Amino acid sequence: MSTKKKPPQPTTSAPTKAGAKAGKDAKSERPAERVVAENRKARHDFEILDTLECGIALVGSEVKSLRGGRMSLDEAYGRVERGEVWLYGCDIPEYEKANQLNHKPKRPRKLLMHRREIRTFAAQAFEKGLTLVPLKMYFKHGRVKLLLGIGRGRKAHDKREKLKAASARRDIEIALRGRSRGGR
Repeated sequence: MSTKKKPPQPTTSAPTKAGAKAGKDAKSERPAERVVAENRKARHDFEILDTLECGIALVGSEVKSLRGGRMSLDEAYGRVERGEVWLYGCDIPEYEKANQLNHKPKRPRKLLMHRREIRTFAAQAFEKGLTLVPLKMYFKHGRVKLLLGIGRGRKAHDKREKLKAASARRDIEIALRGRSRGGR
């Protein structure tokens, strides 16, 4: 039997099983969606009847600009043309570092939907005189998605009634909360 000492083992930076698990858990804790822009005014101006998540065809500089959180859906709307759905009026500002390969800020962008979705969802809007309203744009698992809604326009008196009902509901909730705290 020899009494030789073993040389020290070199430390490696290879992840251990525990380290790999921790990294996997950290990824699963990240939110699946990251909202870039939301059209809150649309829910005030339109009665949203149905919604659909769809993709959007973008160029690289547009995605870079979106990752920076810069865009506006305020004046945007959808339209069906030749069997395809297009998004008009969506403002994605130019990306400063993309010099020659930049995009036009308000160009029409194609929405990526299946044919059956176009037939059912968008055709329904066309037939009934409803509007395709973009509600929210967000990143979902690294891809840009758009939440598109079918909306019926509200008249001014409808908007006032909605605000009154919301105010009354809020007052009732506050009164009930106050009552439950005072009764203890």
